[in-house]
Amino acid sequence: MSTSEPENARLFDALPLVDEEANARLHERLVAAAQRDGVLDVAYRTIATPVGELLLAGTGHGLVRIAYPSQGHEAVLASLAQTVSPRILHAPRQLDQASRQLDEYFAGQRTAFDLPLDLRLATGFRRTVLAHLPAIPYGHTESYAQVAAAAGSPRAVRAAGTACARNPLPVVVPCHRVVKSDGTMGRYAGGEDAKRTLLTLEAAA
Repeated sequence: MSTSEPENARLFDALPLVDEEANARLHERLVAAAQRDGVLDVAYRTIATPVGELLLAGTGHGLVRIAYPSQGHEAVLASLAQTVSPRILHAPRQLDQASRQLDEYFAGQRTAFDLPLDLRLATGFRRTVLAHLPAIPYGHTESYAQVAAAAGSPRAVRAAGTACARNPLPVVVPCHRVVKSDGTMGRYAGGEDAKRTLLTLEAAA
């Protein structure tokens, strides 16, 4: 014998509703336990910005990855699981400092970042290029040729461009300040519109 519709409705009403606050508290306890037990190697969160929702990921050494929506957040997390550690957890509070400084930057209240960085995803010449980029002043640009020369290899212009295009920490490590010698944008992980938005923001300050 089938259950009548009113009975079905009463059964549905009797089911406990999802308690989002309780879930959030449980998640925080899981994060704390993971940290205490040394099983949280990569924390991540997302933040809304004028250039789209950015994925932030950090390790115990610092911010390790920032990714644009066009790069595929799930794909980036999967890559981090392979290259850094599979012990990854959504732990927004672990990235509060980075989130706050990015908010200040996009609000025009910050011209430089003061964050610990984990640059393990860049090696060799790429890492040398990334180490130079924060020296490009806010609101200014350099050409790929200038960056190559500053990194010690004046002829490695193409390699400097590749290093900027593959920068694991865009915005914070300001590869958007590097343009072609003719002033055109050049490649950028977040796309040309995002690069233009960042340069326009800095020029308006």
